[in-house]
Amino acid sequence: MTQSSAFRTDRYELTMVDAAINSGRANLECMFEAFARRLPTGRRYGIVGGTGRLLELIRQFRFGDAELTWLEDNAVVRRPTLDFLADYSFTGSIWGYREGDAYFPGSPLLQVESSFAEGVVLETIILSVLNYDTSVASAAARMVSVSLGRPIAEMGSRRTGEYSAVAAARAAYIAGFASTSSLEAGRTWGIPTMGTAAHSFVLLHNSEEEAFRAQVDAFGADTTLLVDTYDVPRGIALAVAVAGPQLGAIRIDSGDLPTVVAAARAQLDALGAVNTTITVTSDLDEFAIAALSASPVDAFGVGTSVVTGSGEPAAGLVYKLVAHKGPAAEWISVAKTSASKVSIGGRKNAVRRLDEFGTAQEEIVLLGAGPSAEVLAPLTDGGAPATERPLLVPLITDGVFDEGFMGPEGTSRARAHNATAMQELPIEAFRLGRGEAVIPTTYR
Repeated sequence: MTQSSAFRTDRYELTMVDAAINSGRANLECMFEAFARRLPTGRRYGIVGGTGRLLELIRQFRFGDAELTWLEDNAVVRRPTLDFLADYSFTGSIWGYREGDAYFPGSPLLQVESSFAEGVVLETIILSVLNYDTSVASAAARMVSVSLGRPIAEMGSRRTGEYSAVAAARAAYIAGFASTSSLEAGRTWGIPTMGTAAHSFVLLHNSEEEAFRAQVDAFGADTTLLVDTYDVPRGIALAVAVAGPQLGAIRIDSGDLPTVVAAARAQLDALGAVNTTITVTSDLDEFAIAALSASPVDAFGVGTSVVTGSGEPAAGLVYKLVAHKGPAAEWISVAKTSASKVSIGGRKNAVRRLDEFGTAQEEIVLLGAGPSAEVLAPLTDGGAPATERPLLVPLITDGVFDEGFMGPEGTSRARAHNATAMQELPIEAFRLGRGEAVIPTTYR
């Protein structure tokens, strides 16, 4: 039996349903929206992550006997609500930006159209998935953009929770990382896995040479030997002596990396290991990777920084009710207006305006137009030729899930879409210094 995701939620989601059933408003048709009021400090763009994972969890969002019994025993909700939850499965519709796409402040990343009760109970799971995965994908994209095409492996499983480790590996892969150390991410999402040995393997043996011989005997000369357990130059000399000049790679995990890497490359070449590549790890982030741009590094491994969003562990997304049906079945816009947390209500659609070279110029949010409304192009008047790329796609339609966004296939599709979306961004997006969103968001 598939594990239920229904308790990955906050209590107030269910108590709101309980009170809404009591007031007669639980079945009112509503539109909820997930969006960011701002990007993390200094970032110029964000990358959507977690959509495919979220769809799986929404499909598993069911209340079985164990969940219902616990709710009743702990007096969380009353009998009418327990009866509603017993039959719960999402029957509404959800639209969203494609996973891997770029987003900006105000972008309507996810729109949920359903009864109030069906939509409000999904708030916590939507935000917990999208906030974390989007944060990781956004940080990973920045790292990829400064790696100059050199592959990056995600190695952060030991730096975060056991479930978030798998989510982080997936989000980083979508944003362009080449592989992960996480076996579960490989099994579940079809991500290439990597890894050979840690310092403990070297320390296990009587000598560094003995450890290298054991690893080469097991995996062949094409393996990656970790050469900084004791002394890097000595480690490199032993690695080449054991594996020969056909040694696949060395890994360096400490030291002043630009200096150490330059010396390592010179030493490898002098020993005839001209095709042996160099992988560096050691608490890298996008700034450290950029600082190594001129160094002879062939690949990177990133752990803590990517799984913590490089200092921004949550993307700052919120989930708000933006519209509901009125007495005549008309849509009524609603919005929060308190200071510093103003929202823009109403059903919306969104397009990204691209110039004649395919470079993003503007995020256009169309007010009053539902996500399923046809977008008539061009929206711009005069000036240089431009096109508008529609941003919202149907993810769930009347309770039917689009399988193409889920599983390993959906992960691969999101990765491919990210590569396309990154090519649309203006060159200014890739500066690491602090700045505002690289394109404006306008409302029409």
